[in-house]
This record gives sequence, C-alpha cells and structure tokens, in this order.
Amino acid sequence: MALPSMNRPPMDLPRLMAHRGLSAHAPENTLAAIRAAHAAGFEWVELDVQLLGDGTPVIWHDPGMRRCSNGRGKLTKLRLEQAKEFDVGAWFADGFRDERIATLDEALSLLDELNMGLNLELKVARGRDPEALAESAIPRLLEVLPYERRLVSSFSPASLEYARGLADASQLALGILYDSIPRGWEKEVSQLQAFSIHADWKRLKEKRARQIHEAGVALLCYTANDPIAFDKYWEWGVTTVISDDPGRFVAAGISQS
Repeated sequence: MALPSMNRPPMDLPRLMAHRGLSAHAPENTLAAIRAAHAAGFEWVELDVQLLGDGTPVIWHDPGMRRCSNGRGKLTKLRLEQAKEFDVGAWFADGFRDERIATLDEALSLLDELNMGLNLELKVARGRDPEALAESAIPRLLEVLPYERRLVSSFSPASLEYARGLADASQLALGILYDSIPRGWEKEVSQLQAFSIHADWKRLKEKRARQIHEAGVALLCYTANDPIAFDKYWEWGVTTVISDDPGRFVAAGISQS
C-alpha cells in the first residue's frame, strides 16, 4: 500500500534518537542534555517547545516549572527573565546546578554548532494557542537548521496544519504523534504531506507498523529504553527509536545507521 506521491525530499534519520536530549544522563530538555547526547555520539535529539507568557519559545515539556526546577509557576504566567531565575539542573544532579531554561534560539544555535539534527515537538498544553506556537517556532527552525536536520512533530493537528501552511513538504518534514495509531492514518498523512508517524511503542501493532513501512512513511517509536523487549519491532519496519538512554541499544549491538 503506497500513498500518493508527495513532494518530500529524502531524509536519513538515525536508528537512535535521544529523548529530550540524553535525559537518562542529564536534566531533560536542557542545553546540557543536548551536549551530553553529542558527547555520547548521538546525532539527533528530540526536544519539546512551548511559549512563555511573554511569547518566548522555550525548550520545556510540562505546563509548569515544578517538576524540573527549583521553582514554581505556569509557563503562561512567566516572562523569560523570570523563568531564567530558576535552576533547572540541580533537581537531576548536583553537577548540573545553575543550568537555566533554554530558549529555542539557544538550543538551535547549539545544535547548529554541533551539526546535530532535531525532532522538535510542538507541545501544545491545554488552553494554549497551537497556531501561535507554530508561528513562533517554525520560522526560527527553518532559518537555522537545514532540511535534512529538522523534523517537526506534534499531537496537535492544528499546530501541524499551521506549520504546513508556513512551509511545504519540500521545506519541512512533519511527523504526526499518536498514542495509538488510528484507522485513517493514511488520510492524515496525505493531508499534511507528513514525512513520519511517531507512536508509543507499547501500543504499536505489527500489522499497522508494516502498513506504514510499506507506504514509505518513516515510523518513529517513543519512548523505548529496553533493547531486548524492543528487538522484534525492528523487523516490523521501525525507522527510529526515541530513547531516554539510547546507549542501551548501542550496548545491545544496534548502530545509529
């Protein structure tokens, strides 16, 4: 089952991608986690982007600061100078003390310097504007990283639709995030001219995985940390594993390419 031809340039995704940076070994979604992934030999990272209350796009997963910093506050209520006051590293380990929240611009600059690829998830929290997030993040991404090192994903159809309006499939690869891949995924891929589908590996079924592979759509699985349990999924046509600790896969004999 092949989908209608779409104007999607090829992209060589690695087999292993570091989730929120190398989040098993550094505080997630930080510049330190990006550097740790690079030092460990991983060429791509997955990061989350959201908007602060003042409209600044920052690399952050949760709607608030509490879990991964020494402060509290919803992102919607914070200006950048306030968010930068929080320590976002010491909660993970003392060696990361004084790490600060990264803006999207800071993360992109570091990724460009390190020649790394980015799977940027547009993280649309409840009540947030998906179009405003895409409008802020996508032009920055297009300006800094080349096509072959940028992929934008989201659970939000509205954010992906808006992103596609900003850049066609020859300029920007889009990935559709699912908890469980539904019937009708082909229509959504065609409508968005999506490059990839990103699925929870524990909910992935062999038949669906093989259909996606046969359709020529890249299949990324999150968040797998057990290479033995995951082993059979490679045979189903999975392109890439997004892992907190991709080094476990390397130790099990899985290469990046």
